[in-house]
Amino acid sequence: MVSGSVGTLKAVTLNRIGLKYAAGRRGSARESSMTRRFLLVASAGLMSIAFLAGGGPAPAAAQPSTALTGRVSSAEEGAMEGVVVGARKTGSTVTISVVSDGQGRFSFPSSKLGSGSYSLKVRATGYELDGPGSVEITLALPVAVDLKLRKVRDITPQMTNAEWIESFPGTPDQKKFLYGCVGCHTLERVAKSKHDAGGFMQVMKRMATYANNSHIERPQVRLVARDPMRDFGPDSDKQAAYLATLNQSSGAWSFALKTLPRVKGKGARVVITEYDLPRRPLMPHDVIVDREGIVWLSQFDEQFLGRFDPRTLNYTEFAIPVQRPEYPKGTLDLEVDPEGNLWLSHMFQSGIVKFDKKTEKFQAFPLPPGVVNEHSQQSMVGPQRWTVDRKVWLNDAGIPGLHRLDMATGRFETWKPYQNMKGPHSVYGIYADSKNNIFFMDFGGENVGKIEAATGKLTLFPTPTPRSRPRRGRMDDQDRVWFAEWRAEKIGMFDTRTEKFREWNVPTPYTAPYDVVLDKTGKVWTAGMNTDRVLRMDLETGEFTEYPLPSQTNIRRVFVDNSTTPPTFWAGNNHHAAIVKVEPLE
Repeated sequence: MVSGSVGTLKAVTLNRIGLKYAAGRRGSARESSMTRRFLLVASAGLMSIAFLAGGGPAPAAAQPSTALTGRVSSAEEGAMEGVVVGARKTGSTVTISVVSDGQGRFSFPSSKLGSGSYSLKVRATGYELDGPGSVEITLALPVAVDLKLRKVRDITPQMTNAEWIESFPGTPDQKKFLYGCVGCHTLERVAKSKHDAGGFMQVMKRMATYANNSHIERPQVRLVARDPMRDFGPDSDKQAAYLATLNQSSGAWSFALKTLPRVKGKGARVVITEYDLPRRPLMPHDVIVDREGIVWLSQFDEQFLGRFDPRTLNYTEFAIPVQRPEYPKGTLDLEVDPEGNLWLSHMFQSGIVKFDKKTEKFQAFPLPPGVVNEHSQQSMVGPQRWTVDRKVWLNDAGIPGLHRLDMATGRFETWKPYQNMKGPHSVYGIYADSKNNIFFMDFGGENVGKIEAATGKLTLFPTPTPRSRPRRGRMDDQDRVWFAEWRAEKIGMFDTRTEKFREWNVPTPYTAPYDVVLDKTGKVWTAGMNTDRVLRMDLETGEFTEYPLPSQTNIRRVFVDNSTTPPTFWAGNNHHAAIVKVEPLE
């Protein structure tokens, strides 16, 4: 076991008046090798509500319930439903957004905006604001604005990954290998490239040298490159030829551009908050909220644990000790144990890391010699029930399989569930039940696996849909595992007591759900990297509501805060250095 500690970073409050990040400056000075501080500055002329834009102004006795209302329309459609309207106060790092209803109307609650000058933006694929959008808000008097939209000349920068896939020629099965591209970049990049088939083969070889936890502005190179067939399959030459039919290697596209219909009905009953993080690139992979309302995030390509207070907007980072300096940096899975401690999977750095929130110290548990190797990669950790037997589960993408760490002895046990099976197979998503039995998702294939804690017995349960590629998910308090069926476009549930499955189709093509969680009201949430939408399903009726997001949003982990009514959804925007909060109004 390796122990490390980090100093606490205390943000200066300056009476909480007019605080904002000194944003936009890359590479903030590091106070020491173990700490990083972000400068907070006071802005003259800004009141405290300016700092709290997005957190709500101070209450007033006769304050109206709405601060800003209006209507969205265009010459082509008249009143426009499903348009996302965003408001950002001058100097703020927070954007508040709402969605227009069937009559094109939108309304911002006064609890979300303070008095001041705001810039407005819209998101409706194919449209843009006709003229500059700005408004002066005074809370004592609600403001009404009419927003006129006009057609854009070039729709492509607005298109989602799902819209590109829908536009591309080919069968759904042929196009789904493109899901592997969006973990690092959008499909606009593919469509606007000029590589021929031979050029794409070289690109594939280069990409195989990059680690999973790479940002397009900051790729990390693997110590040992993977075989391109590991990512693109045995027909990579055919896929390269197919890619060359999608781009501009032969001139103009041969296909028409298609867009998704905007959301309707309940999808407009929502308030969305985007919190910009203080530098780019910064990759918030897993975002969770603790019992005190503090947001914690794993950083996918850096050795830091992030702490964000949405009430004060203070952001702090805790440096995680490096275990293998020559290997790619970053963490992925972020979990909470029964004692309130945070655990992170240490990816290529090997093993897992525990963070004690009280002492603000880390303990690292790297894989020992004889277990660790050049392919070791821990993307998952399962400490949910480790106090039952003092043992913690973790995955290993390099086997692929799982390890179990005995916290009392430091001994590791290893399981290789697919050793005698045809591939591909992997482990991505591990969750312990009430007895610390571990259940895991076979992301490479179609199984939910179980290892009994007491006996070590291994069982694989195939999902009803073949090649579903189950991933992530969560164990609920009834020992049911909820998970995403990434390739099958479904939400899955496995009842570990009855050993029965249920599946639900998501409504939008090429959603590719990444993660799933059940909230306290019986609503099931999911999202992904393709549609820039958050989905909520009513478990009783099977009805889906889709909430459109204001920006291009690459979502991995999904989290719900059950302390609010209705529950609040949180996620990180992994490619764009932001935290997203979705608050349904019903």
